[in-house]
Amino acid sequence: MRHLLPLVDQAAQADAAGDAATAGQLCLDVLELAPDCLPALGLLSNIRATQGRPEAAEALLRRIVALAPNNFTATQDLALMLFGRGSLAAAEFHARNAIRIAPESPVAHNLMGMILTETNRPQAGEYHYHRVLTLTGNRDPILLANLGWNLKNQGRMEEARSLYRESLAAAPQIRQTLIGYVRLEEADRRFEAAAKTLDLAQAAYPADQQLRLARAVLLGRTGARREAIALIDRMGEENDGQLGPIELLEKGRLLDRLGRFDDAWSAFVEGKRLALERSGQGYMDEAAAREIDRLRRFFTASRLALLPRAGVSGHGPQPIFILGFPRSGTTLVEQTLSAHPRIAAGDELPVIHEISQIMGRVLDSPLTYPEALAELWMGDQREGLDTLRDLYLQKVRQLGVLRPGAVRFTDKMPLNETHLGLIALLFPTAPLLHVLRHPLDIMVSAFSNHFTHGFYCASALETAARHYARVADLVAHYRAAMPLRYLAVRYEDIVSQQEAKVAEMLSFIGEDFDPACLTFHRNGRYARTASYAQVTEPLYDHSVGRWRHYRRHLEPVMPILAPVMERLGYALE
Repeated sequence: MRHLLPLVDQAAQADAAGDAATAGQLCLDVLELAPDCLPALGLLSNIRATQGRPEAAEALLRRIVALAPNNFTATQDLALMLFGRGSLAAAEFHARNAIRIAPESPVAHNLMGMILTETNRPQAGEYHYHRVLTLTGNRDPILLANLGWNLKNQGRMEEARSLYRESLAAAPQIRQTLIGYVRLEEADRRFEAAAKTLDLAQAAYPADQQLRLARAVLLGRTGARREAIALIDRMGEENDGQLGPIELLEKGRLLDRLGRFDDAWSAFVEGKRLALERSGQGYMDEAAAREIDRLRRFFTASRLALLPRAGVSGHGPQPIFILGFPRSGTTLVEQTLSAHPRIAAGDELPVIHEISQIMGRVLDSPLTYPEALAELWMGDQREGLDTLRDLYLQKVRQLGVLRPGAVRFTDKMPLNETHLGLIALLFPTAPLLHVLRHPLDIMVSAFSNHFTHGFYCASALETAARHYARVADLVAHYRAAMPLRYLAVRYEDIVSQQEAKVAEMLSFIGEDFDPACLTFHRNGRYARTASYAQVTEPLYDHSVGRWRHYRRHLEPVMPILAPVMERLGYALE
């Protein structure tokens, strides 16, 4: 191989001189003779990325990482590439390896901070940003903006605002910093400040599509919906008549609020079609069916009768599980309950999922979840559930969601009800609030928003309905197979009988009624979901029965949902 290295040097010189074609061919010549030549693989990966061939660049990086698992540069570049295209789970896997290889690398910690922030674990992400500050001793403007975005996602708005101002003072025209600052002010309901920053940003970047979309969002939030739609339409006209998925969904939601329901649906359809086309990520039908079938087969009444239950931990705040399909109203319930002085908002905690993934190792089992729970019948694992319970509580503490005075915290990770059996084993006395909403209203909301929960079921209307029905059937199975401290909470009842239903929830949890829970929209915390704007407004009823405006568009999924609707008492009138 050493005789081929001069050819790699020639390729590098050609690439530096701008002759990517010659450089690439020289790399290929080397690799034909020595397929495992790491310098040639690395250089060719850079060339392919520069040529706009990310799939080829990624394949080459994967080859390097397979051949040399401790190659930091390839590991870090692969993690960054995966993060850039939205493959967050794969990006995290390689980003963690990069830190294992180079624990004092600022770039590795910065990427880890970005990944954890984007996957709704901002408290853990904050740690990595502070590591960068410590390692570099430099308050880099982009790093400060990244940390500001992280703190904004934790609801620490004043701290985030201070960091954005420091970042902009040092580098006033970094586009992403300006966009992040605008979004911070908009999320914090400081619309005038958001507009002023947006004016400055658009003066520097007048044609930037993200800034123009931010303007449309701001117009929509301040009631200027027609003006917002006109702006989005101009964006499309100036881009050969094409809008992206995000712009189309935003336009659809604006049209919906104006009562132009058929036009709104057309925008939703095109937005979802484009999102699927560009990402290539549709519903993982077989994986979803396989997981739900395994859970149903394992969590039977006879097996559950033999399994132990964890005891109640006497240390620290205890969880309230808010269960429900995405867009069912779980954010409203959490915002309501966390206005109570004794209840902290945990938001979408990934901890139950994480425990399901590591259960086999913790219980020293050759099996994975849920079958690994069979280890609990072994004499040396009888307290295994206590171990898993404590691990859950430890991870919650590390995420920083607890606050002084709170004796309870919420966990509202969407579709946690899939793991209702595990939750009830770990926390048999924990309140389980299952938020229900008319399934067709959920379909409209799911189709008008982007989310990846539920095996990417929301990529299409039919798959959202299919996954909803599967999960609803699994919940019915759990309820028949084991005793649960379970309360069904109908979104429609909260809207029509707010005080009575809030009092019922608090009584079920074991807390006294507090009038602050009725004015949840004054709750200063930032909700990190698509519902963040809605829960800053007083309770309204225009989302109840919204499906009726889209009845003919929903007809394809009505047969899928009909059995669940009948069981839950929702009608088609």
